[in-house]
Amino acid sequence: MKLYGVIGNGGFGREVMPLAAHCLATWGVGQDSELVFVVEDQFFTAQEKVNNHRVISMTDFLSASVSERRYNIAIGNSEARERIANSIPCDAAKPFSIVAPNHVALQGNVIGDGAIFCSFSHVTSNAKIGRFFHGNIYSYVAHDCVIGDFVTFAPGVMCNGHVVVEDHAYVGTGVVIKDGTDKPVVIGRGAVVGMGAVVTKSVPPGTTVVGNPARPIAARS
Repeated sequence: MKLYGVIGNGGFGREVMPLAAHCLATWGVGQDSELVFVVEDQFFTAQEKVNNHRVISMTDFLSASVSERRYNIAIGNSEARERIANSIPCDAAKPFSIVAPNHVALQGNVIGDGAIFCSFSHVTSNAKIGRFFHGNIYSYVAHDCVIGDFVTFAPGVMCNGHVVVEDHAYVGTGVVIKDGTDKPVVIGRGAVVGMGAVVTKSVPPGTTVVGNPARPIAARS
């Protein structure tokens, strides 16, 4: 028996689950497997199936008697993603990536463990993307970008070439990040880029920017 878990059964988890099911079907995973929602113990309550998938606690997921155990983390909060990923022993479960059937990826890309690429997302060429990246619908990462760990791209993010996005950055819906050909545009660690912003220059770590062109409004402590 093989057990595949999508950690988080909120809105994003429910959006991602059909993509996970498609991945398993594409890989030829058969009747000896189950795809379930997993909820951390402190948030778990017994419940009916969600969208036809069982919901189990983290303890039950990690203690189940199975031949193989894989997981992904469909939780928007990047710090929660890192905490959960670091709490799961490597010998207990291994991450798997979830990729929509119409995701497009070209040549020379390096993608970290546990990525999620939603429908109509796109990675062009020679990009490097870290662990547990979330690329929501219609978002793209262009050539020669370097994306850190636990980064979130909301729907419709346009990340053009030679951009660096550091760990835990959040890039909001419809954001445009200009090409950094002459000097890479850097979105600093933990920065937040607000919905619809147009980023024309680097954003310091922990800073929130909004507008066109994007300007800081606050710093995160």
